[in-house]
Amino acid sequence: MDKRVDIEAQGEAPLAVDLDGTLIRSDLFVEGMVRLAFGKPWLAPSLLFWLTRGRSYAKQRVFQVIDFDPAALPYDERVLSWLNEERGKGRIIVLASACDRVAVEKVANHLGTFDAVFASNGETNLKSERKAESLAAAFPDGFVYAGNEAADIAVWRAAKRAVIVNASPSVTERATKEFDVERQFARPSGLADAFVKAIRPQQWSKNLLVFLPMLVGQGWMQPESWLYAFLAFWALSLTASAVYLLNDAADIDADRAHPRKKNRPFAAGTFPLHWGLASVAVFLALGLTLASFVGVLWLALAYLALTTAYSMWLKRVALLDVFLLAGLYTIRIVLGGAATGFPASDWLLAFSCFFFLSLALVKRVAETRDLAARGGGDVSHRGYKSTDTEILTIMGVSAGFVANLVLALYLQDRTITAHYREPFLLWGLPAIGLVWVCRLWLKAARDEMDDDPIVFAARDVYSWMLVGAAALCFFGASTLNENIIPAILGR
Repeated sequence: MDKRVDIEAQGEAPLAVDLDGTLIRSDLFVEGMVRLAFGKPWLAPSLLFWLTRGRSYAKQRVFQVIDFDPAALPYDERVLSWLNEERGKGRIIVLASACDRVAVEKVANHLGTFDAVFASNGETNLKSERKAESLAAAFPDGFVYAGNEAADIAVWRAAKRAVIVNASPSVTERATKEFDVERQFARPSGLADAFVKAIRPQQWSKNLLVFLPMLVGQGWMQPESWLYAFLAFWALSLTASAVYLLNDAADIDADRAHPRKKNRPFAAGTFPLHWGLASVAVFLALGLTLASFVGVLWLALAYLALTTAYSMWLKRVALLDVFLLAGLYTIRIVLGGAATGFPASDWLLAFSCFFFLSLALVKRVAETRDLAARGGGDVSHRGYKSTDTEILTIMGVSAGFVANLVLALYLQDRTITAHYREPFLLWGLPAIGLVWVCRLWLKAARDEMDDDPIVFAARDVYSWMLVGAAALCFFGASTLNENIIPAILGR
């Protein structure tokens, strides 16, 4: 709004409120660029051209081609509640943002709290000094401004009083020294915790699969193999975290519509989206450097390409998504074998394909069951319906049983006696595997399964007991004296 706002004398000066980082815990333009890049990637090159014509023009063009739900935005409820209180007292409340007018008016219309809107218009980027000039012209008798960043200092300088919201310590210190502060809303603590949550270190447990070829190949006495497996683990973990950040950025709207995923850092606004995207570049650089050092760069790039394709597009294709997930688990094993010099056998790869297909289907069953409990319909941004639970369960249980059948068939291979001192003990592995698969699916049927079965297993004491029993069977078969078992069995 460029023209003067006519108001009657009020007991309190009109209150102008910033949008990004103040009223909402996010940045609408950054979110808009992300929606454009992932939702309409063919327009992404145009974004670079739009930016050359100025940020205001770029903002206008972005919000002409993308849409968002204002009801789903992560509002700062403290600020929103205070604004409604002030409006109830008769105070003039306006929304003043550097974001494009189309987006700002959409938010204002949804909330119904504001008397006027000040925003960028495709030509003028209403930020800092320009925002100060616009507000001063509209309110010549003075106004109060609520902001959060260094660019708002120029606006506070033109205002009668300042309201500090979610500002950094340095901005807060400067504002409290230079201006008359009407009210302050401190930045919530836990930024570091939100970052850790965003990169999902609990998911790194999946990358322990890189150690499997070395262990199965009985290379645990070779320190160099351990070192290379360790570096491969970190290469995959850093690369995976970069993809998790990209995935959460691309899924920000779907996450906000999900009962649990709405609390993810980007969706909830607890970790800045632009910081997360910068972290993607750092993590990828570190991960791919490590992969190159251990000689698995091309496998790491294949993993990155497939994971990114899954996160961005393929997870929306029913069945293809679960087969790709199973393949990503298998790639971890192949990469570990290439890094340590213990190539994965055909038996191991066949087992992993079926086993991890079963785990991937558990995730989908958990989602469809949860959706059915909430009234049914389609899984958000997925290719499944709440009515698919039964057939997905049949597929998943079958895949788990076939995986352990492959393991049992492997134990019939005559060459196994050349690798193990007491192959008899290996029969404990398919038995333990069947118990775990059955328990996993029983938990899923009882709605006691987390979305990710690997994370569930990492927290499940019973699963750790089964893993310990399987480890004893394997290492016993590999290291026990060949005369011990016959003696125990009376042979």
